[in-house]
Amino acid sequence: MKTIGITGGTGLIGRTLTKLLTDRGHKVIIFTRKPKDSIGNISYAYWDAYKQAIDTAALQAVDAILHLAGEGVADKRWTTQRKREILESRTIGTSFIASQILQHAPHCKAFISSSAIGYYGADNGGTPFTETDNPSADFLGSTCKAWEDASLPLEGKMRRVLLRIGIVLSNDGGAFKEFAKPVKFGIAPLLGGGQQTVSWVHIDDVAAMFVYALENELLQGTYNAVAPAPVSQRLLMFTIRHYAKGFSIPLPVPSFVLQLMLGEMSIEVLKSATVNSQKIEDTGFPFRYPTIGKAVEQLMR
Repeated sequence: MKTIGITGGTGLIGRTLTKLLTDRGHKVIIFTRKPKDSIGNISYAYWDAYKQAIDTAALQAVDAILHLAGEGVADKRWTTQRKREILESRTIGTSFIASQILQHAPHCKAFISSSAIGYYGADNGGTPFTETDNPSADFLGSTCKAWEDASLPLEGKMRRVLLRIGIVLSNDGGAFKEFAKPVKFGIAPLLGGGQQTVSWVHIDDVAAMFVYALENELLQGTYNAVAPAPVSQRLLMFTIRHYAKGFSIPLPVPSFVLQLMLGEMSIEVLKSATVNSQKIEDTGFPFRYPTIGKAVEQLMR
């Protein structure tokens, strides 16, 4: 049994990951601004990156840190203030936890952090993006680059793994829940026509990937956390329609409508991002849901 610290442990991926870790016999310490009483092998410790405060006694106990904390990219409209919050929640949070690990976590042997495929930007007509591609110069690309660079002080001090996560499919939140909701009312929205490529990953697979990176000491560096088979948004919606087993009408949502509704964030909804998963596959990671059919069938159940 190892003691694993998690930041962002109360979020979408963090909740699934915490259960998976405890099921495998690990003890989990969730670092949060609102600690609660311990439950079984799950305990809570205070941290607030903006206040530069953390429970150093709890940090001393960890064997590894899984870093998931950051403001939700799609939670609110992208005002100038919101973009600053998205960036700083990642850079300030990562810089602070990295500095505290170096000072107060002598047993910490691995730092495994989330990043995002927003690093790459939109498809440029070439081959699918791999981990060696350069970051995009747009907002998310520069944010992801700064986010990843914030943990560079740990390089060479411990194993450092970065997982660039795709669109997470889950019933508990995120894009899938929003896509499936209108289908229940007989509508299958096709965003801007639906031809854009979605590089997705099932919630169980991305949580398993964090555990795999934790337990496999050969893993180091950057990996794309996406399923092997990206799909168009149209195919995603039609797959949801199929497994919903009800009648729904495809409804194109014009790009200008999305731009009015979402502002700058509409760029992310409408862009194609075809991301390659070969590097993590080559390590032997077993996807439970490698195809969109298997993923949606399980989620619609």
